[in-house]
Amino acid sequence: MAFENNKFSVAKKAKLPAGDFSVECNVALGADVGKILSVGVKAFEESSETLNGVLNYSGVVDLKIIFTTAEGEINCSSHSCNFTSKFECEKIATGQDAVILLKVVDYSIESISGDSVRIVVNLEQSGDLVCQSEIETIACNDEDVFCKNEEIEILKLVATKKDGFTQTSEVSLRDNVKKILSTESQVLLKNCESLSGFVSLQGEVLTRVVFLSEEDKFECFYVSEPFKEELEVDGCEKDDVVEAYAFIKDEKVTTQIENDDKGQKLTINIPVEVLLRVYHNELISVVDDIYSTKNEINLTTESFENSTICPLIVVEDKIEGSLNLDEDAPRVDKVLFASGNGVSLTNVYVNDGQIFVEGIAKTNVIYLNDETNSLNSAAVDVPFAFSDKFDCQCDGFVMASAMISDVDVVVKKGRDLYYDAKIKVDVNCSYDRISSIISKAEISDVLPERDYAMEVLFAQSGQSAWEIAKSAHVPLEQVVAQNPEATFPLEEEASLVLFYQKG
Repeated sequence: MAFENNKFSVAKKAKLPAGDFSVECNVALGADVGKILSVGVKAFEESSETLNGVLNYSGVVDLKIIFTTAEGEINCSSHSCNFTSKFECEKIATGQDAVILLKVVDYSIESISGDSVRIVVNLEQSGDLVCQSEIETIACNDEDVFCKNEEIEILKLVATKKDGFTQTSEVSLRDNVKKILSTESQVLLKNCESLSGFVSLQGEVLTRVVFLSEEDKFECFYVSEPFKEELEVDGCEKDDVVEAYAFIKDEKVTTQIENDDKGQKLTINIPVEVLLRVYHNELISVVDDIYSTKNEINLTTESFENSTICPLIVVEDKIEGSLNLDEDAPRVDKVLFASGNGVSLTNVYVNDGQIFVEGIAKTNVIYLNDETNSLNSAAVDVPFAFSDKFDCQCDGFVMASAMISDVDVVVKKGRDLYYDAKIKVDVNCSYDRISSIISKAEISDVLPERDYAMEVLFAQSGQSAWEIAKSAHVPLEQVVAQNPEATFPLEEEASLVLFYQKG
């Protein structure tokens, strides 16, 4: 009697330990600074390497700074600051695939000297990694060994890829542009679909443009562009499960203004970076139970965890809030524009069929004070919380990103600022399921030979034919064939007869 050892691989997502750290950014703005009006901050992972126990990665902080020069001119400058960081965790192993998310918690302007500015950015790092595990199982084709098989669903990681595309937006302008002050671009994924050899992504790219007109008026507008992109991914098949994350680095966004017969046309080229994971759900047959008609068999059963990936969903809501300026801050006589618009998700979780989203919306309000005839700014932070229906298990692990739009700030009574905006959140969620499997079988004692030709078994209500055959160490078909009046599982206690051939 010999047992065959088999293996199959499964994918399980594991949370990376969250942590805080700071990045010091020293930038030269190209002109002596009079006043910093707005700072927009984003942070991204660039490349990573997983080793046993540690994940090292490099990243970049994107800064978009609006400021006045010493001569009173208003300028905008974009900069990138590189940094390195790491995660340390015993779950991390060499070669594992990781997704790293970086959240801007806060920033502070530490010093201004001439055209040089030192900004300290506080970041929170989090993310996940996919652990591929080898699971052992057995098989046996001996005629005196009987196996009961069952089908289980497993998840396998089949492909990961970093890719991207460029989204181009064209806008006809009513007012001639003197200077583009700021472009803030965001991306939201709405649907991910796997087909043979490629992945189809649908979503929206949103850009907010702030400019100074030739009449020296501050103007702003949104440009929303839906997209549908197909990215080649080797190994993916139709109906595989796709997990996707999209990013836009503002420093790489370019703008161009052209004059034509109808006025001016603004062209915005927006590179979108995408991180893809493709999983395959597969049904496999494994041995659920086993016994022999000649020997006792000692079985070893092991449990393993396997992840389930929920489909991408989008939830949305409205954010409203207010801020009262400090008494020593200049009075707001006219709001000119808002910049550095963003949102920080502080908590996203699933419970009882609902997803709960909590966070802080952020913007910088640039305003005019008539008394001093000066430009000033105020940072507005608006906490929010909302919920929506969500079909995923309550212990799900959530990774989410947000898009904020239609930001509007108005002044009331000179010191009260009222803020409202719309928010959309794309959510990737997974949860773990536990399965048990027979991983090892060993032959034990030889069963004693029967010295009788017939045996009566007193079976209990609810017992299956398999359970009875296993306890008696006889073939399954013998129990069924020699007790044709019985219906399995038994509806009540019964006396079953087994006949043995004596040779």
